[in-house]
Amino acid sequence: MNEFVHVQIKSAAAAALLLFSSTQAYAQTALTVEEGRAIVAPIYDALSEPSSKNVDKLLEQATTKDFQSCSTNTDCVGRDAVAARFKEIGTTIPDLHWSIQDIWVSGRYVFVRGQAIGTPVRTFLGLTPTGKSFDTMSLDVYAIREGKIEQSYHIENWTAALRQLEHK
Repeated sequence: MNEFVHVQIKSAAAAALLLFSSTQAYAQTALTVEEGRAIVAPIYDALSEPSSKNVDKLLEQATTKDFQSCSTNTDCVGRDAVAARFKEIGTTIPDLHWSIQDIWVSGRYVFVRGQAIGTPVRTFLGLTPTGKSFDTMSLDVYAIREGKIEQSYHIENWTAALRQLEHK
């Protein structure tokens, strides 16, 4: 057998071993959509009319002790800061409803397209409340560890919400 064929066989064997190993690792950490939804659902519950909920308990149920929520590549905060933000938003937008519209799962990651609807009663995004409401989208990526969220990355379309509050 020439050296070129021998190298190809070794490469194919190594690739097969790597594929099998990564498939095994993936199978051990992969979540179903139902499992992913159950893990992240308390976050959306906490964001729906948060002033009427035990936000701390819902976040404790859903997240690890070392949980980090990131709104930019460098702006990450822990569970206590997230709870404080949710509570503040609840006083500003008491009728806030945040829901899961679509959900995808890949390995240990859960991806959510969410919808946020609400009517601010206090200054929000620099605007004085006028009784107008907004309906906007969010995109969230959650890293799951041992059945809880260890990290989240999220973006909300606050520009669209601002336009709606200014022009409706």
